[in-house]
Amino acid sequence: MREFNTSGPNIPEQHYTLFRPELIKKGIDLVESNQYFTIWAPRQTGKSTYFILLGEALKKQGYKVAWINFEDYSNAPVHTFMDGLVVEINKFWGTDFEITNITDVFNKIKRVTDEKFVLIIDEVEGINKAYFNDFLHSIRNAYHARNSHALKSVILVGVSNITGIIQDNASPFNVTNNLAIPFFSNEESLELLGQHETETGQLFALEVKEKIVEITANQPGLVNGFARKLVMDYPDKEVITYEDYMIIEDWYINKSIDKNVSNIVNKAKKYPTFVEHLLFTENQVEFNIDRPAIKELHVNGLITWDEDDFVIFWVPLYQKKLYNTFYPYTNGEGSRIAGTMLADAYLTENGRIDFDKLIDKYKNHIQLRSFRPYREKDENGKFKSIKEAAMIYSFETFISIFIQEIEGKSYREAFVSLGNSDLIINVKGIEYLIEAKKYYSPRSFKKGKKQLAYYCNRKGIEESVYIVFISNEIQMEGIEEAKEIIEGVEIKTYLIRYDEATDFGKEVEEQ
Repeated sequence: MREFNTSGPNIPEQHYTLFRPELIKKGIDLVESNQYFTIWAPRQTGKSTYFILLGEALKKQGYKVAWINFEDYSNAPVHTFMDGLVVEINKFWGTDFEITNITDVFNKIKRVTDEKFVLIIDEVEGINKAYFNDFLHSIRNAYHARNSHALKSVILVGVSNITGIIQDNASPFNVTNNLAIPFFSNEESLELLGQHETETGQLFALEVKEKIVEITANQPGLVNGFARKLVMDYPDKEVITYEDYMIIEDWYINKSIDKNVSNIVNKAKKYPTFVEHLLFTENQVEFNIDRPAIKELHVNGLITWDEDDFVIFWVPLYQKKLYNTFYPYTNGEGSRIAGTMLADAYLTENGRIDFDKLIDKYKNHIQLRSFRPYREKDENGKFKSIKEAAMIYSFETFISIFIQEIEGKSYREAFVSLGNSDLIINVKGIEYLIEAKKYYSPRSFKKGKKQLAYYCNRKGIEESVYIVFISNEIQMEGIEEAKEIIEGVEIKTYLIRYDEATDFGKEVEEQ
């Protein structure tokens, strides 16, 4: 029986596999036109599986394909590199080249005229920089004479945009010669899950499939990861349910030590202010790959660009994980809130939440404590987190204590815009959608309500709460607390007023 694969390239006989024929054809077309090209994409996007399938397709057309991985060669001496290169070439191509030097080996390759060779170099960034340029120059020389010898195509594969490293006026590797490996489409993710259903008879509930597509944004590694965890934890269930899925999502966010997710988090920690601005503000940032933070976070799969070329989070799971990562757990405010939280007092007679009373209590808490406890300090005592983060985390701490005391449940919505914190809470079997954000403009204020109504309709939720943090200095008609019906959804708007000097001012910080 096959299984979902989460480590290394897929073996179709062992793993559920998408063959992606249109994408394979693009690679074949490049090779048949004797192109030397790159494949770069973040980890867990299916690169290794792709070029192995591409290699198998090329073999059927008479090519001999050598695939070599140089992931751990950054400090390797050149003789170790040559040993790895030549031994693998000889194995895949059936040649008997001697292990000499880079130039000599490529000269011998160019003397072969009666074969069709393809060379795939995986993890090309791992090659020692001391001889990397020599290796590239030999490839370039082979490229210029490719119609007269056997090396018809060279494919460099990596997680970084290596064209920026190797590009010069004579290089065969440039921006136009990169083959993009996109995430799965919605249909492809469903097809992959369907392979398991067909082969085992075990089904994923429709809502489970939709949640996997949402939370992973169809990132191949994560689609496989969620599916694998579900079928491993519930092997005897005929139908894997929404409740089963929610347990696995919680595991991924709060309990799992997944190396790829951990890598994403560690990269984000290098640029905390930038990431917090993406998490907690609506300030749009133009996507520019030359900015170090954007480049590193993009090549590692954390951010990408939208249709207007602004930075967005790529995968909702990572965005959810980062909310937890940057949360100031040591502030002790949860214990302060819990000590006076009579949760049942905020329920109506029919078991619904009385948000008027609950939010009044939150306002009183902020008036007493301010937002400063929710801002972490560095070793010099200066605040290192942004103000917007403190606002969001203050409310989330408060509402989480209420949910805990009332024995309810909560989870973060998958589709969250920049600057928004969207929580779905379930208390006494009733679900509510809560959005918390800082006020930016009248247009953004109104847009947020419509967006909230859209999410509620999409989730089948009838009641929502719109929490907006707004400065005391802003007093505008139409920006007010209200209870409205928008697109059939009841939306309760609450304004959390703050004073810049009192809540964030320097004189208060020094006290």
